[in-house]
Amino acid sequence: MELTRRRLLASGSATLLALGFPGDLWADEVTAEQAIAAFAKGARVTPGGVILTVEVVAEDGFRVPIRVAAEGAEALMIVAPENPVPPIALARFGPQAAEQQLATRVRLARTQEVLALARMVDGSVRQVSQRVDVVVGGCGA
Repeated sequence: MELTRRRLLASGSATLLALGFPGDLWADEVTAEQAIAAFAKGARVTPGGVILTVEVVAEDGFRVPIRVAAEGAEALMIVAPENPVPPIALARFGPQAAEQQLATRVRLARTQEVLALARMVDGSVRQVSQRVDVVVGGCGA
């Protein structure tokens, strides 16, 4: 079987969703607050400590480049509260990871604050946000 980008993304996405959130949180019913609470695991969310790079104005909400980095993070999560399914991406890092960063393209339904969270090795959770003005929405909403 040939490993294509599409197969890699499909299997990786399924794995991230299966490992990333508790079983009682289904994608069609999870809110941004529930996703953040599941990610934080009871820790207080504090501002700063995360680098979020995203366009301030997205001409096309179907593919908005985004990059999140946090040195010393064990996991990173991207949340778009105004999307039909707010949790967008989750990445976990092992102790041997050279860098703790996530870069991808996401869909944004409308203008909103995009959140990036990092769960650090010590259990603390950091968060930053960036308002993104979406000209043409990418989620059909």
